[in-house]
Amino acid sequence: MDQLPRAEAASAMNWTSWLPLRALSGWTAKDFNGDLAAGITLAAIAIPEQMATARLGGFGPEIGFFAFAAGSLAFALFGANRHLSVGADSTITPLFAGGLALIAASGSQHYLALAAMLALMVGLLVALSGIFRLGWIADLLSVPVTTGFLAGISVHIVVSQLPGLLGLPPESGETVRRIGEIVASLHLANPWSATLGLGVFALVFIAERISARIPAALIGMVLATLAVIVFDLKNRGVELLGILPNGLPTPGMPTVDFQDAQALVPLALLIAIVVMVQTAATSRSFVPQDGEVPDVNRDFVGVGAGSIVAGLFGAFAVNSSPPRTAIVAQTGGHSQLSGLIATAIVLALGAFGGGLLANVPQAALAGVLMFVAQHILRWQVFANVYRQAPVEFALILITMVAIVVLPIETGVAIGIGLSLLHGIWGSTRTEPIELAQVPGTSVWWPPNGSGTGEQHPGVLVAAFQAPLSFVNADRFKRGLRGLIDARSEDVKLVVLEASNIVEIDYTAAQTLIDAIHHCRDKGAVFAIARMESLRAQAALKRFGIADLVGPQRIFHSVDAAIRALGPEQPQQQDKVQ
Repeated sequence: MDQLPRAEAASAMNWTSWLPLRALSGWTAKDFNGDLAAGITLAAIAIPEQMATARLGGFGPEIGFFAFAAGSLAFALFGANRHLSVGADSTITPLFAGGLALIAASGSQHYLALAAMLALMVGLLVALSGIFRLGWIADLLSVPVTTGFLAGISVHIVVSQLPGLLGLPPESGETVRRIGEIVASLHLANPWSATLGLGVFALVFIAERISARIPAALIGMVLATLAVIVFDLKNRGVELLGILPNGLPTPGMPTVDFQDAQALVPLALLIAIVVMVQTAATSRSFVPQDGEVPDVNRDFVGVGAGSIVAGLFGAFAVNSSPPRTAIVAQTGGHSQLSGLIATAIVLALGAFGGGLLANVPQAALAGVLMFVAQHILRWQVFANVYRQAPVEFALILITMVAIVVLPIETGVAIGIGLSLLHGIWGSTRTEPIELAQVPGTSVWWPPNGSGTGEQHPGVLVAAFQAPLSFVNADRFKRGLRGLIDARSEDVKLVVLEASNIVEIDYTAAQTLIDAIHHCRDKGAVFAIARMESLRAQAALKRFGIADLVGPQRIFHSVDAAIRALGPEQPQQQDKVQ
């Protein structure tokens, strides 16, 4: 513990940070008006969105209300962020809907039980990741891969909602085949359904550009419902939600056999990673104005608890929502009381207002989801990556195509694999470089071709700008030996400038030992300078490298190493060209 950064140590030792209701701490009566306004606005946004997302997953709209309530209540109890909103989310819903459809018929009792069990598993994984402080898992997906993932999810949402928006029979099966069937059936589209769905989409799209605070989805749903009643659109082929069952669910463990639960493990792992990535990004983006440091691990516990509660009440896995969180922040919310107020409104509608939703057209909810689909497409990121990093733009396209063409969970696994491979590839490209001294200073810097660097006769200062691990160990050894061999006649001292070497694993330690022996075989002294990482210093001792080099040849600076071990320097130093 004494080697942890001070802030981390204080956080780890401060057990009070794990007390329940942290997201409500410090609340005063003067915060009530802001939380009330934010809660009402949040409910107006959440009602149509949660209904639409539940339908996207193959559930009754009322299940979306229960998922929102479970996520909001659990996060208020166990989370830390004062603004973060948790509930049904269109990012992960296509993921588990596609995976569950391979095991059970969508909407069947077996399907619902599997979804609840999956929610328990996802919630447990996410909560344990927070308890054991595994927030680093959220960095497994790079921005390009995340962008491609969201683009693929957007395509799935559009394809799944087009039939409802156009009044066509629902399609099932592979995404590409469904697209072909929808195109072939366009002549059967119901113009009334299409008008309602596209009208709701246009209303939400335009309103969002005016102000995100406008509950345009709710307004659109109300207007579409009035149009159904006034123009008797039920008799014109427009599909309606119908009367929803009133009442609240009772808690209980989902009835799933061991074989089915075992089959859900890979899907649970994938969804848990996506939930952690989105929760970490949301938590870090919406920090209270008082400068409170985001506690991502505690937020994992809150979001994970939300999925556990949702699963116990027969709903599905939940996730944090960046748009809804932004609404709470922008409308004056001060604490999770705003989420609790929204929950009370949503639960009241689910318990007593099923009849009020009987004439809501399916096309209106499809229009809401079509807006969500275009909203999660990160067009600006697409453009920036295309201009600035063409190789990483390929990651966007590959991930998007994989998620669209392959089973969706397979596509996500490929995206995660690509993200990790890209990070490893970056490490493998690192090579040792020779440094030169900036004239008149003690700074050693890579030569930039301007001819201003100075090199000490008989001294080679080399740097490696990455952690030393098995993925780049051979490249390090060959590169360092190459630098030594290139100046084998005059090199008397080799200094490894190690400020960027933050870790050394077993494989890399053996290559470093080989490089030291090679240096000595050439008649040169080997020294290490500026190894600042405590982990790397521990590795030197653990692998016997510190004894091999000798404590007297490990220095705090390159200059100190040269003063102590370097050959005599002439008055005029050679310029590096």
